[in-house]
Amino acid sequence: MRYAWLSRRVRPAGRAGDAVPLPAQRARDGAGSTGDPAPGRAPRAGDAAPGPAPRTPTGRTPGRGGRRADRGIVSIELVGFLPLLLLVALAAIQLGLSAYAAQQAGTAARAAARTASADRPEATPAGAGRAAMSGWLADGASITVSEGDGEARATVRVEIPSVIPGLHFGSAQRTATMPRTEDGPLPAGAGGAR
Repeated sequence: MRYAWLSRRVRPAGRAGDAVPLPAQRARDGAGSTGDPAPGRAPRAGDAAPGPAPRTPTGRTPGRGGRRADRGIVSIELVGFLPLLLLVALAAIQLGLSAYAAQQAGTAARAAARTASADRPEATPAGAGRAAMSGWLADGASITVSEGDGEARATVRVEIPSVIPGLHFGSAQRTATMPRTEDGPLPAGAGGAR
């Protein structure tokens, strides 16, 4: 009996004599690719018997291999995507350095203005500004102090360090103003930055 496999896996259709393979059985058996009858038609004497799935020149069955076959492709995709990841990481680090340089410039400007506003300062305003900053940023900072109209104004300019050598990202500048006192330094919390 040539089609014995089909007699166990079919259900009767609406008309007498017609048999239709169940959809799940057609998908499992690979209907259409191995000579199975078309859906809705019973097998006939001239139909080809089902056989093994076709093979590729390497001997593998198409559509099989799963994750093992995808491993090389994932590696290639990662290598192609890696430069973009590095660029995003460098941009994030550069943004953090820019924000840190601006914060340090503000700290130095407040310290220099506070020292300049004192009647008898113990240190120079530029020295106080540099002391308030991180050492690696203080070396390239420029601090200018001006006094007049009963106030002291300090402006600090700090070069923004670059992650990539050869690129220049400018500088961060902050200004702070403190009122001058005749009796000495201001009480804590007085004055402000602009």
